[in-house]
Amino acid sequence: LEKMTDLVAVWEVALSDGVHKIEFEHGTTSGKRVVYVDGKEEIRKEWMFKLVGKETFTVGVAKTKATINIDAVGGFAYEYTLEINGKSLKKYMENRSKTTNTWVLSLGGKDYRVVLEKDTMDVWCNGQKMETMGEFVEDGTETHFSVGGHSCFIKAVSSGKRKEGIIHTLIVDDREIPEAVE
Repeated sequence: LEKMTDLVAVWEVALSDGVHKIEFEHGTTSGKRVVYVDGKEEIRKEWMFKLVGKETFTVGVAKTKATINIDAVGGFAYEYTLEINGKSLKKYMENRSKTTNTWVLSLGGKDYRVVLEKDTMDVWCNGQKMETMGEFVEDGTETHFSVGGHSCFIKAVSSGKRKEGIIHTLIVDDREIPEAVE
């Protein structure tokens, strides 16, 4: 395995199916561009005469669109920015925190990352979309599923405040799991 001598940028992107590592190599003398997603080579271009531009590829199970922008910032310096679904990584993650809830928990010595996509009510656990069953309860809804043989549900109740909207809580074996900050 050749050493990544031209590694210029590394990003961590939290998607519903997990946290993905994107690495970018840019050889400013050879014009080489290599994109790795989770250690797997996605794009390799040798001898690019144009040193600025963009590389587009997909990330994760849902094939989320990602673009690395290469811009010159005077002289022989370059700036590398990552866009996810056409938004800067920062904007994408800010928006994502409004559209998803994430919980990280340990059950029987194994770690789990549970993600709720609020718009579709899809539940993901460690990269897999879960089979769920929804039910209406007195004060809201419960979305039931199981993780590692443990019964889980996400309870959705109105906060009673318009700005806050609906509050989602993960309950595993009758225990409330605090939400993770990614």
